[in-house]
Amino acid sequence: MSEQSTDLRETVRERYAAAAVKVTEGNAACCGPQPVEVDENFGSTLYAADERDALPAEAVTASLGCGNPTAVAELREGERVLDLGSGGGIDVLLSARRVGPTGRAYGLDMTDEMLALALANAARAGATNVEFLKGTIESIPLPANTIDVVISNCVINLSVDKPAVFAETFRVLKPGGRIGVSDVVADDTLTSDQRAERGDHVGCIAGALSFAEYRQGLEAAGFTGIEITPTHPVADGMHSAIVRATKPTTTDTPTGTPKSADACCGVNACCTSGETSADPALTVTEAKTASGCGCQS
Repeated sequence: MSEQSTDLRETVRERYAAAAVKVTEGNAACCGPQPVEVDENFGSTLYAADERDALPAEAVTASLGCGNPTAVAELREGERVLDLGSGGGIDVLLSARRVGPTGRAYGLDMTDEMLALALANAARAGATNVEFLKGTIESIPLPANTIDVVISNCVINLSVDKPAVFAETFRVLKPGGRIGVSDVVADDTLTSDQRAERGDHVGCIAGALSFAEYRQGLEAAGFTGIEITPTHPVADGMHSAIVRATKPTTTDTPTGTPKSADACCGVNACCTSGETSADPALTVTEAKTASGCGCQS
């Protein structure tokens, strides 16, 4: 990772850590948690009143997203859901209610302060079918082919390596799995410099992809059925948008990734000291597990 990318990621981490601390400290004050300051295009007002009322106030006030991905992901009873950049846990808790006790909702966040807040919110909500993981959305700490639905709320635009996010999202989804994401997307006519003029990276503007770039990124990762639907403007030529896509039930080897003729159970040179995964996105163990290979050693 370049020094500039490292600096951007640290700036994002600091901003969201500060937001979590503000909510936590506000909860200790006489008047309860104070909302994090955002404009009308972001935050908890984008959720229905009955959804907000059913959650701990600390989860609602920590909301910094640009939409409500749980409203568009069409979650079903028993599904396993992953929220990329889960923050204070609002979308994880809403997802957990939708998938029910036979399902499970995971939240992934890189910020210790947000993870602590999310765990506290899950306890307040009495949610037992949730799990929060520490990590980055460019390297998801879950096995391949284990998640039914991936959601995210205005976080992918903050990533310094979006192709890695799309590839990792594709990897963890089961065949036939889907994404339902809210994110900021730019008009195709805006250059990177013009996007930066409209807002900074940590404010979810400068790092946003254009509609065409978003589609190309998802297609390159292997997704099909891609839909990108703008919902409301967040700046001149910048939109909050709903992004949907599906992982095919059968997947071909991605373009540029050679498939070895002697690959066995998703592994080249299987059961030898030189074995490697046929899919660079997977470890050897993950490749064997995903293929159902009996040779797991």
